[in-house]
Order: sequence, then structure tokens, then C-alpha cells
Amino acid sequence: MNLRDPAKPDSFTPTVRRLLAGEFDEGPAYSTYRRRGTTDWLLIHTLDGRGSFGSGISADPGVTTLISPGTLQDYGTARDRWHFLFAHFHPRPDWLPLLDWPSVAPGILQLQPSPTAAERITSALSEAVRHQDSVLPQGELLSFNALEAALLWCDTQNPKAAQLDDRLLRAIECVDRNLRADLSVAVLARTSTLSVSRFAHLFRTQLGVTPQQFVERRRLDAAARLLELTTRPISAIATDVGFANPLYFSTRFHTHTGHSPTQYRRQLGSTLLP
Repeated sequence: MNLRDPAKPDSFTPTVRRLLAGEFDEGPAYSTYRRRGTTDWLLIHTLDGRGSFGSGISADPGVTTLISPGTLQDYGTARDRWHFLFAHFHPRPDWLPLLDWPSVAPGILQLQPSPTAAERITSALSEAVRHQDSVLPQGELLSFNALEAALLWCDTQNPKAAQLDDRLLRAIECVDRNLRADLSVAVLARTSTLSVSRFAHLFRTQLGVTPQQFVERRRLDAAARLLELTTRPISAIATDVGFANPLYFSTRFHTHTGHSPTQYRRQLGSTLLP
């Protein structure tokens, strides 16, 4: 890591109230130097080309780098081009566990996500950039939420955290995309490109429940939210979350929450209803 160079001029330091996100595609002359760092955290996710931090720390495509507040920032294009997404941000207190990454130098943390996770991080950070430029009054919060999604995807790749196999991530996304769909073990196994037996074993080992139990919990949790926030008929909610039989849905919901759907809505959701 480079030491502070008293002869090197400092780059512009942005003022960050909550979040400043953007996308740069820079040539070989690009560099940034802030001897005192910034008061915020800086996240950089490389899309193409290569960047470097200090001396000997590379940022290749897919690599995500995090610089903590007050850390010397000395980074730039390592070759002919560096294309990256970035976010200066002040984290919420509950985000701090998501920022405990492996250190590659004092104050510089780095992850090398799998291709699948890198795509999700790219998508979430791109949303953060897009929403930041929105004319909507909610744009900043939407951008902040997208950054949180990026950090959560990063957390799935953090060796300090419990890691989930990428193939299982694909199955979980399949479940969350459409709870009404056929979400049998065979379908989810195909989504994960695994045999049914291997998928079921890996799922149980890493998540602690069977795929069928996981799907049912997702459906019942979604049903609980709909009961709290809407006045839709219980039979319609059952169908929307993937239960063909309303009576069976009511039985499983009671087992899951300790209340029938009607009781749950009356006791827990009444204050939220219009």
C-alpha cells in the first residue's frame, strides 16, 4: 500500500449526505488521491478493465472493493481502461455486519464474488445509480434500498459470513419470482442444474430445512403480509401464494402462525387495514 505522498495533490472530495452513487468508464490517465480519505464508506465494483489500489491491489472484473472511512484513497486505472460502479455512503447501524469483509490492506476490504453474485451486485448498484437520478421524491430512498440489496448480495460471498451455494441462490430466486408457479423439488433442482437427490441434500445441509419446507414458509410469510396489508378475500390470497385448496391453506397457516387466517387478520392486521 502506498504511503501518503505530501507532494501529491488531493483529488476533489465529494460531500455525501447519505449516498452518492455513479458509474465511471475511464482511460489510462484516471486516478484519485485523498490523503485523509473520506468520512463515508466507498464501494467500488469493477465491470470491465482493471483498477488498482495503492500498490499491488488489483480490481479485476467482478471484484468488489470497500474502503473504510478515514483510509487513504489512492486508486486509478491499472491498464488502458477501468469501468466501474461506485457508491459513497453512510451506512445505517444495522448494515455494519454487512461491511465486515476480508482485509487486503489497512482500511481496504475486498471480495471476489462468483459470476452469478457479481451479476446481482451489478444489477443492484445500477439500480442505485438510476434511482439517484430520479425526479421522484422517493428516489434517494429507492437508491439507498438498492445499495442495501447490493451489500446483501456481497454478504452471500463473504467468507466471514455463512455462504450459500450459487446453485441454491438460483433456486431461491425462482421461488421468490413466482410463488404461484410449480415449485416442486424437481423443478427447483432443474433450476439449480443439480439432480433431485443432490439438490435436496445440499439444500437441507445449507439452509437447515427441506426445499418443500422452505417453499411453504415463503408462501405462508407472503400470505401473512397480504392479510396484514390488504382486504382481499382469504381464498384469493391462498391462490396468489400458491395454494390451490383454501382449506389446506388455512390448516397450514394455523400451524405456521398459531392463528387461522381470519384470526390473524383480525388480531394482527386490523390496525393496518384501510
